[in-house]
Amino acid sequence: MSSVIYLDHAATSWPKPPTVMMAMQQAMNEAAANPGRGSHSMAVKASRVLFGTRMVLSKLFHVKNANDIIFTSNTTMALNMAIKGVLQPGDHVIATMIEHNSVRRPLEYLKRTHGITVDYVKVNGNGELDIADMKLALSHPTKLVVCSHSSNLLGSILPIAEIGRLAHEQGALFLVDAAQSAGVINIDVNEMNIDMLAFPGHKGLLGPQGTGGLYIAPHVDLEPMLHGGTGSQSEEKEQPTVRPDRYEAGTPNTPGIAGLRAGVDKVLELTPSSIYAHEWELTQRMIDGLKGLPNIVLLGPEVRKPRSGIVSFVMNNVDSSEIAFRLDREYGIAVRAGMHCTPLAHYAVRTEKSGAVRVSVGVDTTEHEVDALVKAMNQLYRT
Repeated sequence: MSSVIYLDHAATSWPKPPTVMMAMQQAMNEAAANPGRGSHSMAVKASRVLFGTRMVLSKLFHVKNANDIIFTSNTTMALNMAIKGVLQPGDHVIATMIEHNSVRRPLEYLKRTHGITVDYVKVNGNGELDIADMKLALSHPTKLVVCSHSSNLLGSILPIAEIGRLAHEQGALFLVDAAQSAGVINIDVNEMNIDMLAFPGHKGLLGPQGTGGLYIAPHVDLEPMLHGGTGSQSEEKEQPTVRPDRYEAGTPNTPGIAGLRAGVDKVLELTPSSIYAHEWELTQRMIDGLKGLPNIVLLGPEVRKPRSGIVSFVMNNVDSSEIAFRLDREYGIAVRAGMHCTPLAHYAVRTEKSGAVRVSVGVDTTEHEVDALVKAMNQLYRT
């Protein structure tokens, strides 16, 4: 195992549970055929890999029908499927100022090519949303409300259930970007009024890169983004209507999905509640250790307030990229610096020119690793 102190879990969790790699290898050895494309034993085993993973994801997100979970290669693909599959020319969309480019760019593309209109609801300096502003935005006829469950820059957590309730009261669909919350924060798609949930496999669900998914509620009919082979209704010229085939054209990443199942099994064993509590305690420890540094500005919710496992900061007169570079080269600590693919959030907290250093913890992060980061920062920048 590398001696690196890995604090970039908001991008990809690492290391993966050993069971993830074991499951992937087993799938390659025993279920390497195309699922749904044959009746021989190996094809059947591959189909069972996919179905088993849908089942554990359904348990995690409280989904009633496992076939309403669609596999994708990442959250970005899932968000594009949802946004482009539901919106029509002239539709109105509400998003927020903490959105990732995986939401903003599809919306801006459709704004330019299809004439949709988009309102981005503001957040305060801590990345928190005033529900009154969402109510005001919803006073206009709206087709879709889309928002991040938790900011990938600030760690702030939005009141998803309440936003979903407001969206439904106004007849709008509700799409949630769970890139930073799936596996870490309890999600119940029914209680939280979620019509579509986009999630990654490679972050809080502890699975491999190249995996993710989209929950689509039974009453939502998306126009498929991909058209092609599905193994079902092959005689038809149009894409099948049955789920999940309608949205899963082409050969899937069966080994990756097998690894995802193992990752979700680990999450269910530990429980999202305990994972959240562990990560929250680490962020509070980090904040306490960093807040005394001269010229540092900590971003996101105030200390002891709810947040996901992210602590971002800027230092006056010190380039964020320099900090990340020195932590890596001099201390073996992996963090991320820059815009984090969320320029709107940077505008909200006025760091659009400087970017920020983002430190993010995970299920295996230890107090020792957090303390090492704090010690390194003190040695580098306490003057």
